[in-house]
Amino acid sequence: MENTAYLLVGRLTGAVLAAATFAATGGAAWGQDAAKLASQMYHVISENQHYRVIDYHLKAGEKEPTHSHPNGVLVYWFTNAKMRTTLTDGRISESMSKVGDVVWRDPVTHRGENVGSNEIHELLFEPKTSCKVAALCVCTK
Repeated sequence: MENTAYLLVGRLTGAVLAAATFAATGGAAWGQDAAKLASQMYHVISENQHYRVIDYHLKAGEKEPTHSHPNGVLVYWFTNAKMRTTLTDGRISESMSKVGDVVWRDPVTHRGENVGSNEIHELLFEPKTSCKVAALCVCTK
């Protein structure tokens, strides 16, 4: 059990450091801000001029409003998740994520629905400047 706790803390620390690395100076146009549209789901727990960290919860069967991540987003899962995502052009996809997964998502406007049987809990790291991720993150001002 102790090794699992160390693994979780290590992955979370790595996610935080990666999000900080992705950030550069300057501000962003947040567009459809999920934290303002659905504060019951998105709780900003830390923010500075480079990025913000959001604690996200979506109950089973619940849908979130259409919102944007204009500079991409790094996601860490605290729970297993089965999600249906709808893009603004109408395309729909379903995804499965597991506890401890860490994923970078490029800029997107979308809405999600929890189609699983448990509450989804994620930690989101949003850079406040444009960011492209390949082998290394190249952030622009």
